[in-house]
Amino acid sequence: LAVGWGREAVTAWATSHGGCELVQSTADCTRRWLSSVPGNLQGDTEELLLDDNTIQVLGNASLLSYHHMRRLSLTKNRLELIEPGAFLSSQGLHVLSLADNLLFTNYSLTAAALSALPALRMLDLAGNRLTEDMVSALVWNLSSLESLSVARNIIMRLDSSVFTNLTQLLELNLEKNYIFEIDQAFEGLQRLQRLNVAYNYLPCVVEFGLTQLRVLNVSNNIIEWFLALESDDLFELEVLDLSHNRLLFFPVLPRQSKLHSLLLKDNEMSFYQRLPNGTSLAHVTVQFLLIDGNTTNITTVSLWDEICHSNLSSLRLLDMSQNQVWYLPEGFLAQMPSLTHLKLNQNCLELFHLSEGDPLAMLTELDLSENQLEELGAEVGAGDVLPNLQLFNLSTNRLRVLPPEVFTYTKKITTVDLSHNRVDLCPQPAVAGEVESPPCVDIRGVKTLTHLSLAGCDLRRLGGHPFQGTSLLHLDLSDNHQALSGDQGWLQDLALTLQVLSLRNTSLSSTAMDFSSFNSLVRLDLSGNSLTVFPTSLGVLKLRSLDLRDNGLPALPPDVARTSLGKSLQEVYLSQNPYNCCTLGWWDALQRVEGLRVPDGQEVTCSYASRTLSPRALPEPVVWSCRWQTANLALLYLVLALPTCLTLLVAFAVVFLMLKEKLLKMVKSRCGVSSPY
Repeated sequence: LAVGWGREAVTAWATSHGGCELVQSTADCTRRWLSSVPGNLQGDTEELLLDDNTIQVLGNASLLSYHHMRRLSLTKNRLELIEPGAFLSSQGLHVLSLADNLLFTNYSLTAAALSALPALRMLDLAGNRLTEDMVSALVWNLSSLESLSVARNIIMRLDSSVFTNLTQLLELNLEKNYIFEIDQAFEGLQRLQRLNVAYNYLPCVVEFGLTQLRVLNVSNNIIEWFLALESDDLFELEVLDLSHNRLLFFPVLPRQSKLHSLLLKDNEMSFYQRLPNGTSLAHVTVQFLLIDGNTTNITTVSLWDEICHSNLSSLRLLDMSQNQVWYLPEGFLAQMPSLTHLKLNQNCLELFHLSEGDPLAMLTELDLSENQLEELGAEVGAGDVLPNLQLFNLSTNRLRVLPPEVFTYTKKITTVDLSHNRVDLCPQPAVAGEVESPPCVDIRGVKTLTHLSLAGCDLRRLGGHPFQGTSLLHLDLSDNHQALSGDQGWLQDLALTLQVLSLRNTSLSSTAMDFSSFNSLVRLDLSGNSLTVFPTSLGVLKLRSLDLRDNGLPALPPDVARTSLGKSLQEVYLSQNPYNCCTLGWWDALQRVEGLRVPDGQEVTCSYASRTLSPRALPEPVVWSCRWQTANLALLYLVLALPTCLTLLVAFAVVFLMLKEKLLKMVKSRCGVSSPY
């Protein structure tokens, strides 16, 4: 006891002091219900974490002991006041976090305290109910600041007076305020590189001229147009996020920039030179009237001009998903030779044409899902189309066929999603000069293809060898009710490589497939089918995940936990089956398997006498009734016969004892003879 107590005491002294954990020069006092700064910590403490406490005032004497302080965090306290002399002994402070407090109450005194920090580099004032005037006062003398966050406050309008003296500022976070107007607020921030104004109420961005800015996030506003300053100056802009706004037009970008990521997701953009009704707006211009004091500027813009005058040669990511684009202007993508990721999903595209005019030689990901595509055009012999494409998503369109050459030059393609189209796989080997009918998609011989989704394609009785020459690892055939109705020999071509197979909702019956040859399979989805008996061929597999939901299984094999399958499984889904409450030995066995998860275990039920019960808590009468029903019949007959046998034995013994003397005399009289002596 003495030794154990002593060791515990030494450990506590080494890691805790005054309720705080000490690790080298860091004191962690998070969530200690402290109402003031502890004064008995080590004097050489460089980092002090006081988050999630109840401190209301940082007094003049609160930090007197900490002359070497470099980082101080007071996030999520009740801080209302920092007295003017609070930081006089900690003027080497570099990082200060005051987020989620109540600094609006005494902001002028707090501003005086902050002015005593000549070396401060990072300041977090988020979530303090600060207005723009309060922010201006708090940061007025902090010319050394490099990073400032005033997110989650009540700032509404910014002008040139708010950040006047922050000449060294590199990063500014203004997200989640109520900003509806910005009037030359950032022109004096000559070193600013990262600006976040997301989740505000900006209606537009016009005359954007921050040439030094590298990252601009103005997502989640109500912006209808973005107009960069008409200038030949080189903009350092690399990332522009305009997603989740109300953009009606493709943004007017700087003529010269280093832009590599342009995010335009979830807007109302379209191109208007060719309208569905045949009219054209090619020669219509829009004039913007910009009033600045007594000065009025008129800017004329051809918003419908489809010729992009910006240099987009460095653009690598373009996300235009969730818009109203129904066509792309001619030559639009040709201006982006470095493009690697193109997202056009959830638009209104009816045709997408791949040609030598839009080489996209560097493209690795193309997402055209959830459009209205009826045709994917490609020039025959266009050898430089999509040579580096790896991911091709065409799901949820109206496609029935793909161009025969679409995979000819995609020598790096790994993932293709054709789900929810009305496509058929080519069932027979291609014959030169023969036009296959009906139209089909040919993926045979695509050796690099590893992931293929054909969910909901209404595939019918696949024949031949549609996957011949592929090395698929993931295959999704879900929601194809007739895909497995014929001979499944075609699926055996994938037995050696397939690791993930989804046959959800394919009308699979218990005897329809033999899985024993799929030795590489690790995930199998058989949910939503018509299984009434557990497929015995699954027992030899070494799956890690098995989904058996929504079938007709009354039970699993009693020895399932002892098979190769039971030993390898890490998760199994079992709900929505009509299990028999009296044959749950398999359930108990699975519960004892170490490392096996049943994510839907709370939803698993069983049936007993028209009652639906939970196998985790069967009533005692049901348990006893089931034991009688499942007992060994021989034992049952023995138990029933034993009382009868005993009764007959006792009766015989009683009769024998009552008639013993008469029987002996009878035997003696009939068989007895005198013995001569």
